[in-house]
Amino acid sequence: MGLWDSVLNWLRSLFFKQEMELSLVGLQNAGKTSLVNAIATGGYSEDMIPTVGFNMRKVTKGNVTIKIWDLGGQRRFRTMWERYCRGVSAIVYVIDAADRDSVPISKSELHDLLTKPSLSGIPLLILGNKIDKSEAISKQALVDQLGLESVADREVCCYMISCKDSINIDAVIDWLIKHSRTAK
Repeated sequence: MGLWDSVLNWLRSLFFKQEMELSLVGLQNAGKTSLVNAIATGGYSEDMIPTVGFNMRKVTKGNVTIKIWDLGGQRRFRTMWERYCRGVSAIVYVIDAADRDSVPISKSELHDLLTKPSLSGIPLLILGNKIDKSEAISKQALVDQLGLESVADREVCCYMISCKDSINIDAVIDWLIKHSRTAK
């Protein structure tokens, strides 16, 4: 990137602040809170405690402020997912790609969420987390097992990530920035 582009980007950042709000959903132990930490600080901790209810965190990347709703994945909290997904810039659905037994449950919960009329058209980012583990499934297997080709009423994107090893976290941040409100 040349000097002129750098100056233009700097000027844009002074005058054009971008905001986005997103909901982070998925089954328990998928790595949602780890993803928030990876985006915010680049840090990772093995000793995460399950999210009870939800956490909200604001993260600024460049001139984009991202308000992240990190929602609990236990069965008792899944009924509130729709409420926190209404009106967001994107829904981020995190899956433990190394827990093959949880994928069918993830598929069911995801498709149930996507049937809600209030969420129609909201972009969906699927993240297969924990690809640092040898038992993790491939991206194509995840796409197939989740039935993502049948989702037609919204943009759908899928990345395989590792919060632990910071694999593809930059790509996730780039996708999120591209979908901020004023970037549309």
